[in-house]
Amino acid sequence: MQSKRVTMTDVARAAGVSPMTVSYTYNRPERVSAESRDRVLRTAAELGYAGPDPSARSLRYGATRTLGVVLGEHLTYAFDDPPAVSFLAGVAEVCAERGYGLLIVPTGVGAADRERVVAAAVDAYVVWTTTDDDPVLDGACSTRRPVVVHGGPRRDGTTLISIDNRRAARAVGAEVCAGARRPAVLSFPVDRDREIFVRPGIDPATVAYPVTRDRLAGYRDAARDLGIDWAGVPVGVCRTDDEGEARTVVRQLLTAAPDLDAIAAMGDRLAVVALRETGDSVRISGWNDSDLAREHDLTTVAQSLREQGAACAAAALGDAAPDYRDAWRVVRRSSTSG
Repeated sequence: MQSKRVTMTDVARAAGVSPMTVSYTYNRPERVSAESRDRVLRTAAELGYAGPDPSARSLRYGATRTLGVVLGEHLTYAFDDPPAVSFLAGVAEVCAERGYGLLIVPTGVGAADRERVVAAAVDAYVVWTTTDDDPVLDGACSTRRPVVVHGGPRRDGTTLISIDNRRAARAVGAEVCAGARRPAVLSFPVDRDREIFVRPGIDPATVAYPVTRDRLAGYRDAARDLGIDWAGVPVGVCRTDDEGEARTVVRQLLTAAPDLDAIAAMGDRLAVVALRETGDSVRISGWNDSDLAREHDLTTVAQSLREQGAACAAAALGDAAPDYRDAWRVVRRSSTSG
């Protein structure tokens, strides 16, 4: 026998609050005290209540015909970051072809992130790469709508679309570190704190972002293949793909290792900053094979984020998910020829 569906009234009764308080907790959290909000959410989790169904709120019958993209970044990131722009273009292309709207749900801006995702009036979610412990992924999964994750983490009940970042990093790492005695890594964030720092030999297993973790593991594999002690390899961690931040971190790397002779960067924009700061004396690689990489003759990992965005959108809307693990290649250019 099918169990009775938990309602807002059930949650209100169990939490000892009014149905209006439960409604405000999900729809207007600023109007509810922190204590009441925590009580409602805790009770809802215990009862298995995922929140009001936004599809039911927006349409009496049928679906919303809207796909939600959970960005995990400030909203401007969708327009400022070239990889994100390319990825979203692929998502938008599929939405346009199938008559779907596209809702970008920015997170990482406050305690209400999870509720913002749950309350989104969408039929399915595409989640931009995030951390293993990000509550917004739990929130998206709790709605029982399709969830496709780009880059990771892998989660039961979701679909993952990603290249094999570890193998790709090992391959490009072998190229940039060939002949190097003092390589370094210019990295994306390692956790949701997004601190900027330089530290030698970061253990990939301690990193919460799967993409960063896998790329660090691949660079470590390449270093070990070449007889380089990973424990002595400085890793400069950037909070974002911002050029100013990258410049600061590259200078910190050069201070920590004045004899640095190779830098493996996790993005083309980071790599170009490193090129500008070091000149021709350091071997440098990037990632994504963007226009910047071609303009600066940068060795890089080529992948199509636009194609992956389209694949994520199509899978979220019911298509079979293609295997993108091998959809990458190393492009060798003059930045590693010295």
